[in-house]
Amino acid sequence: MPPESTNGAGRRNGGGLAVPMAWLCAEYLADQYLTAAGLAEPASLEHRAALRALALTVHLSGEPAPDTWLRHTAHEADWPAWVAERLAAEAAEDPDGADLVLARGAWTALRETWVHAADLESPPGTGTALLVDETARTWLPAWQLGLPLAHLALWLA
Repeated sequence: MPPESTNGAGRRNGGGLAVPMAWLCAEYLADQYLTAAGLAEPASLEHRAALRALALTVHLSGEPAPDTWLRHTAHEADWPAWVAERLAAEAAEDPDGADLVLARGAWTALRETWVHAADLESPPGTGTALLVDETARTWLPAWQLGLPLAHLALWLA
């Protein structure tokens, strides 16, 4: 029996098995950037949040360009709205796509997982060397933790 295959884009080919190649490639690239940057332990929640955020950015940007990814992950870029818009566009093109299923799962996990982390929006601590008071903690969705790590990993590359 010959193996089932796809056309390489994660879409079904003649009723065969749908392989989410675009998502798997995006996740692989994200992992390479994060591992090289060494910002968080690979098994940590921080690493997983950054991996999902960067994989979503790579996958949804449609361009293999780190400069584009840097622009999308910048703090002022309104990343959640961009992700929602791009997911909707991808759903309009291929509503049952295997890549879309994994991208939506990553986005859901980033939105619905809350972490107790340093409050990056709090006023700076005392002294000139301390820019963030790491004792001030708050609950925030995982994407707010992962996105800055993803951006920094890209910047360090």
